[in-house]
Amino acid sequence: MLKIENLHVYYGGIHAVKGVSLSIPKGHIVTLIGANGAGKSSTVRTVAGLERGKGSILYKDKNILGRPTEEIVRNGIALSPEGRRILPHLSVEENLRLGAYIRNDKAGIAEDLEWVFSLFPRLKERAWQAGGTLSGGEQQMLAVGRAMMSRPELLMLDEPSLGLAPLLVKEIFSIITKIRSLGTTILLIEQNAFAALSIANYAYILETGSVVLEGSGQELLHNPQVKAAYLG
Repeated sequence: MLKIENLHVYYGGIHAVKGVSLSIPKGHIVTLIGANGAGKSSTVRTVAGLERGKGSILYKDKNILGRPTEEIVRNGIALSPEGRRILPHLSVEENLRLGAYIRNDKAGIAEDLEWVFSLFPRLKERAWQAGGTLSGGEQQMLAVGRAMMSRPELLMLDEPSLGLAPLLVKEIFSIITKIRSLGTTILLIEQNAFAALSIANYAYILETGSVVLEGSGQELLHNPQVKAAYLG
């Protein structure tokens, strides 16, 4: 579904992504693992059209590198960004409806809103509560739900477990697997290597902007090198 080939991303004189190549098959969960500064977020932000890069990003065999973000969303890719980036003064429902800004099918939007509420019952309970008053876990649910409101075929999740308690991490990852089971392909960016590898079909390890290791989630979960560096 998505194929990144020889991607380079620069921030001034900083070479943040150094020739990254990876593939995301339809219907899979693919995860990028790495420490802060490894180039994970820069990679997905470039896919989303938020950063400039060199190389190619093929989505359904069409190069989307450098295309406007709105066009990329319309083509079926959505990003739930690191740090959640919800609008704190808007209600939960208003935040969710913003995720459907490219759509004009009112009935479909209403149907998807109810579907998101079925995934995240706590959001339904707080539908008219300001987003900024939610807990960290609830805000993460809101960020994921907002991304799903564009009906993406490929959902990119950037650090969904960041700052969450272990029980909430377990809940978020359970919902990620449910979203995949319903037909959405997922690119997962995570520092929580154990949680990510446990649900991933395939994984890439990034260090200082380059892919240094790849394999199935289970292979890397039991790889001594990965265990020593990321699993403690």
